[in-house]
Amino acid sequence: MTRESFLKKSLLTAAGLYLTPGLVSASGNQMLMKTIPSTGEQIPAIGMGSWLTFNVGESEHERAPMRNVLMEFIKQGGRVIDSSPMYGRSEQVIGELAAELEVTDKLWVATKVWTQGKAAGKGQIENSLGYFRKWPSVLQVHNLVDLDTHLETLQSLKEEGKLKYVGVTHYLDHAHKQLAEIIKKEKLDFIQINLSVRNAAAEDYLLPLAADRGVAVIINQPFETGGLFNYIQGVSLPAWAKEYGINSWAAYFLKYIISNPAVTCTIPATTQVAHVKENMAACYGELPDQATRIKMKDYFKKNAL
Repeated sequence: MTRESFLKKSLLTAAGLYLTPGLVSASGNQMLMKTIPSTGEQIPAIGMGSWLTFNVGESEHERAPMRNVLMEFIKQGGRVIDSSPMYGRSEQVIGELAAELEVTDKLWVATKVWTQGKAAGKGQIENSLGYFRKWPSVLQVHNLVDLDTHLETLQSLKEEGKLKYVGVTHYLDHAHKQLAEIIKKEKLDFIQINLSVRNAAAEDYLLPLAADRGVAVIINQPFETGGLFNYIQGVSLPAWAKEYGINSWAAYFLKYIISNPAVTCTIPATTQVAHVKENMAACYGELPDQATRIKMKDYFKKNAL
């Protein structure tokens, strides 16, 4: 798929005339859902990440904020939560808090394998099963570490019917070419990559390729680890943003991402309930069309500090 044809699909999608892997519902009070190409399963377009946020200790002082965040996430209709063994205690904390809140069955869990060697990888998977008390929906090879070894394990688990989806992840632009080659070579259900209104390099060829190959896409670092907010301190949202239900910069950044028809879900992370509400608000209302997405990038670039 060329960039030109991809942009054409974007315009058709925004007009409601094209659907892949795009929107399932996008009007009224309905939550924006996206379709996983390999199965047709629908998941919310906004999920939640856990890097630097759920890696807390056992004291109530540390756990209470994250319990409240998880509770609000579920209350707002959230389901997709992403973690990794790389994120310290995050998997364990999410699993324990979900059990306390009795919301384990409501979570659509994405986690990862991040180690060297087959035995160590299998050990991490067993740990994840213990923490989450169920099979994750998708297991991903984190940052392509020991890729071939772990992909073999994950594909075997999928063939055995234990695992539904297999994926790979990275968070830096320089990995996009390698990810493109992996998509061409391997049968994947998901990739997880970086994208933001400031850094849209993934839209050049990787996202069109994923759409063409029927690979779902999870977007990490939608706020560039919070850095985007530093660029717009004191800057007002454009008046036309309200047409798309955008009432915060968080929603502005997130709607830019999920309005790309190749994107399945994005996973902002937070430690604050108020931010959960802002993030999940972006999962409702109209989505920008391609012309508006360009305008969103231009407005940000023009006004960024």
